[in-house]
Amino acid sequence: MTVTSLRDGYVDMPVRRLHKPGGEPFGDDLPPQVPLFDGALRLSVNAFAIDDGREITLIDTGSSNAWHPTMGFLPQALSEATIAIDRIRTVAFTHTHLDHIHGLVRPDGKDGFPQLSRLLVPRAELDMFRSVARLSRFHDRAQPLDPGQRLSANIEAVAAPGHEVGHTGFRVTSGGETLLVWGDIVHAPSLQFERPEVAWEFDADQDQARTTRLRILALAADNAWCVAGAHLDSPGVGRVSRTGIGFRFEPL
Repeated sequence: MTVTSLRDGYVDMPVRRLHKPGGEPFGDDLPPQVPLFDGALRLSVNAFAIDDGREITLIDTGSSNAWHPTMGFLPQALSEATIAIDRIRTVAFTHTHLDHIHGLVRPDGKDGFPQLSRLLVPRAELDMFRSVARLSRFHDRAQPLDPGQRLSANIEAVAAPGHEVGHTGFRVTSGGETLLVWGDIVHAPSLQFERPEVAWEFDADQDQARTTRLRILALAADNAWCVAGAHLDSPGVGRVSRTGIGFRFEPL
């Protein structure tokens, strides 16, 4: 199995997107270890290609031209990685936020993956996906994805709700190793590993997102899994370890 990190770009977000327990946003009291770019948080936007030697499963597709101009570079990333788009037969979404799904359609309006045969969307978010007019040609092609479902012998869907109602991770196992592609468990890696109680404004359920983050971080740390995150600093792959009451991320 080969997993390739693909950088769709980045997005700059205001500091107030980070919320303390209780819902109060951070402001001038943001801890000094959090880097800012012109006063904003910079989030990498990553997708991941899983190659089993026969075909490629793509986890998330980036934003195409649906959001900021600093994003939408997945086609270039695939080209840099010498991944032929015709080998991508399965696309699976961690959730249906726009920076994860719009890459199904290229900026020129063409299909992002012409040989796509399976499109998997978390069951609880199928209606949300089918409400996106730009992706209407894919509405009827979307198949429900459930926790515990196997995409292949080596890829299993893992429930991770909170950031969105159907938020899903993907556990990839091969040769005695495990990698968890975890979507949006962490948005600000310089803060949320050390302080996993810090939430993100766009978490659909902040309390559930905190609970899920603690559970997933503990699973990764205690089982020596690698993790791959949509908003971890590119390439967004590494290991998690415990540090007292918090955690530490060690990028590969």
